Amino acid sequence: MLLKTRKVGAMKTNCYLVANSETLDCVVIDPGAEVNTILQALDEDHLQLRAILLTHTHFDHFGAMWPLRDRRPVPVYVNERDLDPMVNIGPQRFCPPPDTHFVDERDVIEEAGLDFHVLACPGHTPGSVAYVCGDMLFSGDTLFHMDCGRCDFPCSSVDDMVASLRKLRELPGDYRLFPGHLESSLLSVEREDNPFLQPNLQFYQPIEDEEEPCFGKA
Repeated sequence: MLLKTRKVGAMKTNCYLVANSETLDCVVIDPGAEVNTILQALDEDHLQLRAILLTHTHFDHFGAMWPLRDRRPVPVYVNERDLDPMVNIGPQRFCPPPDTHFVDERDVIEEAGLDFHVLACPGHTPGSVAYVCGDMLFSGDTLFHMDCGRCDFPCSSVDDMVASLRKLRELPGDYRLFPGHLESSLLSVEREDNPFLQPNLQFYQPIEDEEEPCFGKA
């Protein structure tokens, strides 16, 4: 298996290219921006794009989806709950292509000769998902290195975020963690040191005159 990462767009979103090392068939996870950067990464190793997987539908995670599909027409996988227009308001709203596949908990996406197991992880958005492929965990904006995703956006849910973080913490074994932003890590490291992945995690809402968004305490 081959893995390539490109940080794209103003938000430095992690766009992942996961490829079958034997066939060079490839899946792209979260093409947030800079379609030419993504195409160059594909062409460098002669990778053949077979599918686009989205962890959620904030614009910085799907912004290059349409121009990428214009050049490489492939199916898109996403959770249907993220079609809520409040997840992205106005012109940045996600519109699913005709060949979109809606996935949810326990689904297995079979693309590029690889299996991607779907974990529903609502909280950051109602349709946020994580993907497990082999020993790799693509956590989107649910879990970061020593941090977690915001849950003060429209359609976000503090309670759902706590439950999703608990689900990831309780996965058996260890995984290489590849989040939507920031650097990669190991799930074992996050279980040990990430304050948002502790068993007694609680969130609170800020008082009205505070500017900081809600955050968690271990």
